Amino acid sequence: MNPNPPEGPTMDEHCWSNEEYCRATENWYCLSKTLAEREAWAYAEKAGLDVVTVCPPLVFGPLLQPTVNTSSLFLIRYLKCDGVDAMDDRVRNMVDVRDVADALVLAYESPEAAGRYICSAHARKVSEMVYVVRSLHPSLNCANKFVQLVGDEKVFSTEKLQRLGWKFRTLEETLKDSVESYMSAGILS
Repeated sequence: MNPNPPEGPTMDEHCWSNEEYCRATENWYCLSKTLAEREAWAYAEKAGLDVVTVCPPLVFGPLLQPTVNTSSLFLIRYLKCDGVDAMDDRVRNMVDVRDVADALVLAYESPEAAGRYICSAHARKVSEMVYVVRSLHPSLNCANKFVQLVGDEKVFSTEKLQRLGWKFRTLEETLKDSVESYMSAGILS
């Protein structure tokens, strides 16, 4: 969350959420994640520890818990389209929860791992995500009207993580498994 992101379409590990902006917009989740990571880095420096952080954007995939997490709420909102005439067709950066787990293990086990790693597999407009889901599950009442946004939409670079050998699932597999998990849990019908 940053009102003044760097120039260009790509954000990498040098980019951080703006703490004051998070406070002003009451985005406590982003603020807490930013403060926790900064504290981890400060403690590591003071204690002489090596720290590696893995920073995912929206995380989809099969649910393990009986409640819906914040990332899944985004996708479910697009799929249920409850009382909304049109959705903002913004670019969403996303990753499969299983790919985040793989990235964490890779960062832990790789002696050359150091610093921060962005862990984002796909950057797609909401309409593209809905199109994929609709092709897999035509019976779902997905959003079908989208408001095109004008502006600088950012894509997260995972080049650094991929240099460690990280690979990720296709968007289709992630969305398919997410939707099937939501259906099994009775969240979508």
